[in-house]
Amino acid sequence: MKMSINDEDSVRSRVRRNAPPAKSRKGLKFQKTVTINRPVPEVFGFCRHLDNLPKFMKHLKAVTTSGGNIVHWAARAGATTLEWDVETIEVRPNQFISWQSLPAAEVTSSGSVSFRPAVGNRGTIVTVNLNYAPAGARAGTKVFKLFGKDARGEMEEDLYWLKSLLETGEIPTVEGQPHGRRK
Repeated sequence: MKMSINDEDSVRSRVRRNAPPAKSRKGLKFQKTVTINRPVPEVFGFCRHLDNLPKFMKHLKAVTTSGGNIVHWAARAGATTLEWDVETIEVRPNQFISWQSLPAAEVTSSGSVSFRPAVGNRGTIVTVNLNYAPAGARAGTKVFKLFGKDARGEMEEDLYWLKSLLETGEIPTVEGQPHGRRK
């Protein structure tokens, strides 16, 4: 029986038993951690609804679910849009979400997000592990454009925006603000 990533009644979402390992190609691999001063259920609930991701990940145009475990990602890569489908592999409420791209995807991606309480009721520790690898040279160029020259910096900024959004309800910006003399 397939369970939806949005099935709140499930204690543990389906684990794909014979899942092939993520394709091992050279690409972008990174891990980042942030502590968000909000309770685990609130942070997990926000992140579990994948259509929230473009709110704080500036390179994403859209993330849509079809009601099942398949999720369609659309990301900006320079002037073009890069799209691929992933399958949610495992969901442990208030603990863990993992995914892997489908075999025919233009971008091979896999990753996980874990959620755990910070010491002393000081919020939630969120750890993100991401792996992206292009399926071909053309896609490879787009993937690297997607993340710019500093993929880790992009990820850090996305997590900072998530933290800001969940703690304050908004993402800080300097748009429309006056600036001093520029040299």
